[in-house]
Amino acid sequence: MAQWNGSTQVTIPRGTRLHWCAVREAGVLLAPEKALILNSSAIATLLAIDGQRTMQQIVSALVDKYDSAEGQIEHDATSLISGLLQQGILSSNSTIAGATTGQPVSPDAALLPLELELAAASSDGNRIASGDPPWPIAMLAELTHRCPLRCLYCSNPIELTRRSDELRTQEWRTVFQQAADLGVLQVHLSGGEPAARQDLADIVSDAAASGLYTNLITSGVGLSPEKLDACVDAGLDHVQLSVQAADEPTARSVSGYSNAMLIKRSVAEMVVSHGVPLTINAVVHRLNLHQVEELIDLAHAWGARRIEIAHTQYHGWALTNRVTLMPSLEQVIAATEQVERARAAFAGAMVIDYVKPDHFARYPKACMGGWGRTALNVAPDGKVLPCHAAETIPGLIPTNVRDRDLACIWRHSAAFEMFRGTGWMKEPCRSCPRKEIDFGGCRCQAYALTGNAAATDPTCEKADGHTAVLQNEWHSPPREPTPVYRGGNPRAST
Repeated sequence: MAQWNGSTQVTIPRGTRLHWCAVREAGVLLAPEKALILNSSAIATLLAIDGQRTMQQIVSALVDKYDSAEGQIEHDATSLISGLLQQGILSSNSTIAGATTGQPVSPDAALLPLELELAAASSDGNRIASGDPPWPIAMLAELTHRCPLRCLYCSNPIELTRRSDELRTQEWRTVFQQAADLGVLQVHLSGGEPAARQDLADIVSDAAASGLYTNLITSGVGLSPEKLDACVDAGLDHVQLSVQAADEPTARSVSGYSNAMLIKRSVAEMVVSHGVPLTINAVVHRLNLHQVEELIDLAHAWGARRIEIAHTQYHGWALTNRVTLMPSLEQVIAATEQVERARAAFAGAMVIDYVKPDHFARYPKACMGGWGRTALNVAPDGKVLPCHAAETIPGLIPTNVRDRDLACIWRHSAAFEMFRGTGWMKEPCRSCPRKEIDFGGCRCQAYALTGNAAATDPTCEKADGHTAVLQNEWHSPPREPTPVYRGGNPRAST
């Protein structure tokens, strides 16, 4: 277990930066998969980090500058820094290789002139006018549905967008600027495989120029050294690299692609050599859940600062292959225990995020942070959706960015209003004290399991038919069906 004290030297590593959000009139700390709204005390503490000072020297600098009780400053500053170190957002001289190399990243220029005249800066960066929806934090930009992999759990729609219908470079540039003006802080560049776009570096450059934190979500296949170099030069902040298994045979059986592991390891090495933070994303299921410890070791060996172990979401091809992929309760319990042991072993060296499966939980997760609350999705052809799978819901008609401004779509389109807030809920959700915690769970999952998108997510123990639905749909004895791949049987070689 990592320990931090007054002698710990602290720096803001590459991939973490301070940002002034003009929409929220607040300072924000941006990091991989994180956007933290800051109050004035937090901004003061972070501005005191210069890559050389220890925690105690940071406290001393704040005491010298501000007229507050020394004990209060020490408590606030050390609590903040320790928490950010634990999350891997800040780094110390004891963290993973590469995290402390180079110069600390400077805050956005817009933040520096404040010099902590921060009484005027809001500590509530999420405040909005009464009746208006919250400002979105993140946008998933699906650049293409093209992908050389054919993963059994792929959540892309069964009917994929054709290349000829994809948004062009200039159209994405407009979308990114509209997103920044709307309050979006992070953009996740995804697909399909975004490296299939020849203009990927231009897209990264346009997103970065709009002030967005850029996260590339890639399989690594097709991401050549030249293309990655160009993306890094264009302002790429972070790379999330998918891994289908810890060994080549299992990876091939899941993805329908041979020798991808060699490609992924090479891409990981390239990303780390650039100093860009790397996250390994491992979607887990019955075919690879026994490899959790190996996947964590692999991520650490490849130089990742973070690994996300996420149970399969049963949409798209995953729904088709759910009997093949659904793990047993015993597998889930064993994997969860392994994750907890690994978190203790790798504390301070690598962050391990774990997304548990809904179907073995008492309550559902707030899908996407709540419908139309924190995130939006732009499909390759410009359709704007509240979540990745929302088009599976009958009657939901998305609006296209080619037809309307992104802000208008977010605030007023029927698709986003459909399940926003709590007014649409029926019992037991309507009177449930958790209704503004999980917001009724996943609408797409509710439709997939009950045929009614407005029903309580059946994974919630309070839902009608909860036990019967889960036993019939998910907990039936596993069979050994033939996996269904997009495009037919896996290729023998590539």
